[in-house]
Amino acid sequence: MPKFYLTTAIDYSNGDPHLGHALEKVGADAIARYRRLRGDQVHFLMGMDEHSQSVLQAAARAGVSPQEWVDRMAARFEEFWRRLGCSNDAWIRTTEPRHARSTTELIRRIQRLRPDDLYVAEYEGLYCTGCEEFKQESQIVDGRCIEHPTLELVRTRERNHFFRLSRYRDRILDLITRGELEVEPAIRRNEVVRLLEGGLQDISVSRLRQPWGIPFPGDPDQTVYVWFDALINYLSATGFPEDGYRKLWPADLHIVGKGITRFHCVIWPAMLLAAGLELPRQVWAHGYVQWEGTKMSKTTGTAVTLDEAIERHGPDSLRYFLLREVGFEADGNFSWERFDERYTADLADGLGNLASRSLAMVQKYRGGKIPAARPGSALDEAAEKALADYSRAMDVFDLRGGAEAAWSLVSAANLFVQQTAPWSLAKAEKQAELDEVLGALARTLGRLAIVASPFIPGKAQALWEALGIDGPVGAVEWNKTKDPGVAGRTSRKPEILFPKPATV
Repeated sequence: MPKFYLTTAIDYSNGDPHLGHALEKVGADAIARYRRLRGDQVHFLMGMDEHSQSVLQAAARAGVSPQEWVDRMAARFEEFWRRLGCSNDAWIRTTEPRHARSTTELIRRIQRLRPDDLYVAEYEGLYCTGCEEFKQESQIVDGRCIEHPTLELVRTRERNHFFRLSRYRDRILDLITRGELEVEPAIRRNEVVRLLEGGLQDISVSRLRQPWGIPFPGDPDQTVYVWFDALINYLSATGFPEDGYRKLWPADLHIVGKGITRFHCVIWPAMLLAAGLELPRQVWAHGYVQWEGTKMSKTTGTAVTLDEAIERHGPDSLRYFLLREVGFEADGNFSWERFDERYTADLADGLGNLASRSLAMVQKYRGGKIPAARPGSALDEAAEKALADYSRAMDVFDLRGGAEAAWSLVSAANLFVQQTAPWSLAKAEKQAELDEVLGALARTLGRLAIVASPFIPGKAQALWEALGIDGPVGAVEWNKTKDPGVAGRTSRKPEILFPKPATV
């Protein structure tokens, strides 16, 4: 069983999560769930970034200690990810002792293996408090950080420890160009390549007398720079530097937002190379969730809270909308109107209606017992194509394409009902033909429960159980999509999977 170590970016503990965070987490969760279906030994990591000036400021505004604040935020984030059905196997916080040990050891390894990669110098530059980063000219437009245009850049001068990032430019460019370090999608890879071709500057990796952070090894007056510290979380969670860390490392996939590709595709690989450690195999950088063309963020505020979005139609519906409508590659817009339209068309009138009418007919005509019918119908042929399209998309993390392929089977099944008219077959007492139709529909619902489970895990489980099948749908083997094993089972009509609210 192949190992698949998957991570998301860890989130700042300076405010509640928003839809942008949710897109990343449910996208990563969909990938994790799909890889489990395909038989991989998945290890899915999420967590919190808790060492930053923004945390100190948020704690001060709340009148609590930094530790009390990050504890509160960690619980808050975990609550939201549970509500959204995230199936992460592990949770990391940068205030944990294991992370401090890993961070200290990685820096010491660099000091030991490449001692001239770390040096002390004075630095002066424009600092973005939103990014917690000194900004280069290419990252500034009209005097503002392109990621946080509402914040004033702060001119800062300090004597810090520096990492000789410039030394690794050619090596990283070669690794990305040859595909040894995969950066996807292509638009993000091209951006990183252009950045590398423009040359790299050495970076500051410590802060002077920062009261909240990990002490820099060998210099108690300095703390490790928050981004240098945060990136190491992916390694800390494996148990590094203990011997067993190699069971998970290297990471197979880092999932991050497009605004932090420089850290994950340039700085992080350079740190690992300097420490003599293996690089992650792939970085996927998704786009942003926008409201009326503007990125949602904690700094600018959002027109839609995550809580409101979940309550609108339920957590599974939000997961589906984000991955089908917004997508996991480019920027995409969120609006209540499109959310309602997609919910009604795809979920209520689509999958929900198909499940309701199909299972109702099994109840009415066969007392709930699903007929034993051999595959070979037009619907089975449609399923074969849809499943092939689904696999091709999901294998390359095209989540929108995967959802489209799955729901093409919903459309095919609803059309199949209209074309075969089971009610007419029952009236004409064509029992054998009716068995074939009902069996094909139940088989399709089983397939749909499996392939929909990465997107709508809660509702997919409800559908699976309505077909009379025990156990979690997410734990089945992929070959069950060929024959979900529904024949002869006693089904039941489930509660309406996606009820139409009065507001739609």
